Amino acid sequence: MSDSEKPTLLVIDGHSLAFRAFYALPVDSFVNREGQHTNAIHGFIAMFINLLQQQKPTHIAVAFDISRYSFRTREYPEYKGTRGETPSEFAGQVPLLEEALHAMNVTTIAKEDYEADDILATLARRGVDEGYRVLLVSGDRDTIQLVNDDVTLLYPNVRGVSELKVYDPAAVREKYGIEPHQYPEIAALVGETSDNLIGIDKVGEKTAVKWVQKYGTVANIVEHADEITGVVGQNLRDQKENALRNRRLNQLLDDVELPVALDDLERKPLNENAVRDIFARLQFKTLLDRLMKTAAEEGMLDGAASAVEVGDAGAVSAPAVRTMVDEELANWLSRASADGAAVAVQLELGPAGITGFGLAAADDTVYVPWVAGRKDYEALEQWLASSAPKYFFHAKPQFKALSRAGFVVDGLAFDTRIASWLVKPGAAPQSLAEQVYEVLGETLPVSDPNQLVPINDAVSPATEAWYIRRVAEGQMIALDDGTRAVLDDIELPLVAVLAEMELTGVAMDSEVLARLRGELTDKANDYAAQAYAQIGHEINLGSPKQLQQVLFEELGMPKTRATKTGYSTDAGSLADLQEKNPHPFLGLLLQHRDATKLKQIVETLERSVEGDGRIHTTYDQTGTSTGRISSNDPNLQNIPIRTEEGREIRSAFRHGDGFETLLTADYSQIEMRIMAHLSEDPGLIEAFNAGEDLHRFVGARVFGVDPSEVTSAMRTKVKAMSYGLAYGLSAFGLSKQLRIETSEARQLMTDYFERFGAVRDYLRNVVEQARVDGFTETIFGRRRPFADLTSTNRVLRENAERQALNAPIQGSAADIMKVAMLGIAGDMIDQSLESHMLLQVHDELIFEVAPGEWDALEAIVRARMAGAADLRVPLDVQVGRGSNWDAAAH
Repeated sequence: MSDSEKPTLLVIDGHSLAFRAFYALPVDSFVNREGQHTNAIHGFIAMFINLLQQQKPTHIAVAFDISRYSFRTREYPEYKGTRGETPSEFAGQVPLLEEALHAMNVTTIAKEDYEADDILATLARRGVDEGYRVLLVSGDRDTIQLVNDDVTLLYPNVRGVSELKVYDPAAVREKYGIEPHQYPEIAALVGETSDNLIGIDKVGEKTAVKWVQKYGTVANIVEHADEITGVVGQNLRDQKENALRNRRLNQLLDDVELPVALDDLERKPLNENAVRDIFARLQFKTLLDRLMKTAAEEGMLDGAASAVEVGDAGAVSAPAVRTMVDEELANWLSRASADGAAVAVQLELGPAGITGFGLAAADDTVYVPWVAGRKDYEALEQWLASSAPKYFFHAKPQFKALSRAGFVVDGLAFDTRIASWLVKPGAAPQSLAEQVYEVLGETLPVSDPNQLVPINDAVSPATEAWYIRRVAEGQMIALDDGTRAVLDDIELPLVAVLAEMELTGVAMDSEVLARLRGELTDKANDYAAQAYAQIGHEINLGSPKQLQQVLFEELGMPKTRATKTGYSTDAGSLADLQEKNPHPFLGLLLQHRDATKLKQIVETLERSVEGDGRIHTTYDQTGTSTGRISSNDPNLQNIPIRTEEGREIRSAFRHGDGFETLLTADYSQIEMRIMAHLSEDPGLIEAFNAGEDLHRFVGARVFGVDPSEVTSAMRTKVKAMSYGLAYGLSAFGLSKQLRIETSEARQLMTDYFERFGAVRDYLRNVVEQARVDGFTETIFGRRRPFADLTSTNRVLRENAERQALNAPIQGSAADIMKVAMLGIAGDMIDQSLESHMLLQVHDELIFEVAPGEWDALEAIVRARMAGAADLRVPLDVQVGRGSNWDAAAH
């Protein structure tokens, strides 16, 4: 019987693939109405549908583990002992996944005292014996040993479960240099970290392969251990029991007694009603459409539906791509944009910039090859600069590429990546393929970056644009009015502003950076030398293991927080240790760390200065869950502001040639002002409207004294209290921060709330309302979902409560800053100013001012920042001027 005539048995390791899906898909992006996380189920079923379409199995089984305990743990209790607790978000998904599989009439198998791998091994052997073609799907490398001429392993790659690598005997030989059945010998020698099987020290894969090729098995290698020289030979002799034990444990059993025969695994029509019920509860509409279409095409419905009824529900074939230029392109753009219709755009980029344009209308796709310098692209240039609606995926880098090529871009009507982030903050898709999979449940063909000669042809940017359009149409349905307003009025207009800021960059004084690097290097070396003198020998001050040896053994200091590798040597733990048990070595170590960290910041800045003498950071609109803009490559938001060294680093940021100064503008206490607005607390509102020092005013109320009698210590306490409450700070946390007794901190909170009761009521209500709604909302309508507010896991629930407390405040601050930036950028254009907006860092904006433009720019900045939101208290803006960032501080 030929392979094509054999029945195909598909056996899936359920837990392995579900875990892969859980970690491949963002957990917060897949939550149903009841707050149940569903990312593992979604990823598993999407992969399962792909397997049905591609492999056409005649028989199917999914194996699950009952627990981590088995006959292997009886022999070796530490087996898999390093694995952490199963995430609560995952645990609840397995029963639902099994219910979905049963609705599809797929048999699931679990066996007490055995692992899913043993079930795979048993079914694989039976399948071969009975003439099946066997396909195993597992992310456990132990299953490599099962591969043979009739058994193929489909192994998920590092990107998750959407792509599976095929392991037949030839592929195993190519990758490992051994036969599949020899893989357990390699694993036994090297060890398996995931299973807590400790191998032979200093024996890596290459050494293990060499030994197996020469001696065949672990048992034979041990017998000939005396023939192996060097350190590894001695390690083998000393640790041979590890390898022998590993080999016993990693042997999969292929004779497990199972409750089913192969005939019982024959693929059956799915139970449509049951499938629709479970998929509705999981809110898997797109996956349901794909599954029903696949089942209908293969005659696997139970008769309640037909291929005609579901034939249009699945993936739609992309239209053929046509290449256009000149008049043909001009006519196409005119037709595609008629009556305000949107066109999706995807650039094709090469090392030198743009190489082509992908354009997609509702049912048509066009590729435009780009050659810089040619004169026949006038229609394209005019269309890009027009207000005609355009859809993008991740528009900002494409705007920058277009600007470098001399294009002006307008009409950004939708960015699918930003829209996805607004709906699920903190989970912006990293690629178009990921978004297509998430929104449409379809797989966008991509080439494996590890293949020198790609197996798949590259998808045309025109086809990618077509997918972008479909994703956008799907997303628009899901956007509530508030979120759509944030997208249209804040986030989309900000793309062009941030792109321009990135292209402009900020001028740097390289001489200042070089001097600082030298000084910090000397300081770090000096602190290290003094630290070594304290203990009488040198160590690696960056090694937690060596620090633990010195601190807790040589110096006998009290143990810090326990970790998996000993005791914590992080900054917080060592700072607490130094306060309670001061030691010269520890003080020098902390000073060395500070100097080293600052030196690394300086070195990063030096490396980031480009040929124009400027640093061009990248701003990420989707980099936080709060709405704040983050800075990367390099991060300009991590430079200390309250230390002398940090201020010196800021002095390296200067205005460029042809400009006369820097202007810095900073919101004063913006989060507390938003707190006053949202809580409507009369005391806080009175303080801000009177223009008094907030913390002195609050201190006077809390401590019952005149404002002039508020000491610096009192002011520090109420300042920590005011900001801490907005971040869910507990009495214990406040006591730690202020170095006071917990009882004093608790009394301070009580006194605070007696005077500012509306703050307490607001903070209490915002969490309770979020628990009802499932989300918080900013002043401008930005929503942030919090599914874990109803979690049965106390740690997850309390963490969500703390975040929900602060989300409306931080999110509103982010929105206010963005609205201010948009207003300033628009006014600068309207007044034809040549000054530049350079940086946005936390609540601060930095500009370089063209000659003669200070007055105009200062007026714009003050007006737009102060007027960015209509609050019950004024938005106070502080402006500074100077030749560099530090000098312009205020």
